[in-house]
Amino acid sequence: MEWPTSFLGRLAIAQTDVASSARGFVAHALESRGKGRRPFYSTSANGQVLALCGKDAAFLSLMRKADQIHADGMPMVLYSKMFSKRPLPERVATTDLVQEVAKLAEDAGVSFYFLGASEEVNAKAVEEMQRRYPRLIFVGRRNGYFSRDEEEAVIAGINAARPDILWIGLGVPLEQQFIDRNIDRLTGVGVIKTSGGLFDFISGKNSRAPAWMQAAGLEWLYRVWLEPRRLALRYLTTNPQAIGALIRHSA
Repeated sequence: MEWPTSFLGRLAIAQTDVASSARGFVAHALESRGKGRRPFYSTSANGQVLALCGKDAAFLSLMRKADQIHADGMPMVLYSKMFSKRPLPERVATTDLVQEVAKLAEDAGVSFYFLGASEEVNAKAVEEMQRRYPRLIFVGRRNGYFSRDEEEAVIAGINAARPDILWIGLGVPLEQQFIDRNIDRLTGVGVIKTSGGLFDFISGKNSRAPAWMQAAGLEWLYRVWLEPRRLALRYLTTNPQAIGALIRHSA
């Protein structure tokens, strides 16, 4: 799967939309079956990621190892439309992408595996996806609470299940670090997608902002309103850093 990219905030962001990305995931997953090769690795960037890339060179290097980086932040898309020579067509939010992939996966027989979040949230997320998409195949799931000593068993379990698409929701930067350590051993997987807090949204633990706030790039403000103690300081810190990265490190 290859797309042209836009250089935004130090990262090469894929010029793609939700529908095209979903079709690419399913096609690659089907084509990779039984090949025993390295999975296709797709991750996402938002304000938090751009800010962290500016502070942590090791994390920036991890992000640049991905085969594809989606713009999971509306400010990035709006900035690209105003100032970039290669504007992005739309935001590719993982919460939207997983639904589009699931629709196609039902018909194609492509299987999922959810890794991450608490046991309760993970189980509810799988249950909700199967309610929405009755023919969607889940070959496994696991919560994200495991130690480095248990990681070998986690990888063995995923490879034994052989999911076509592995969705990893361990949060930034843990999910990128996990993939960097293990991607070459996940030979039973076709596509890996980092998912952040995806399972919290699917399970109903967290709600998404109204559509108008998402379109205006204000979903972060809605999240701060819901969780002010946890998120207010983060966004007050990362938003200016992300804007600075877009201004100084984009083309």
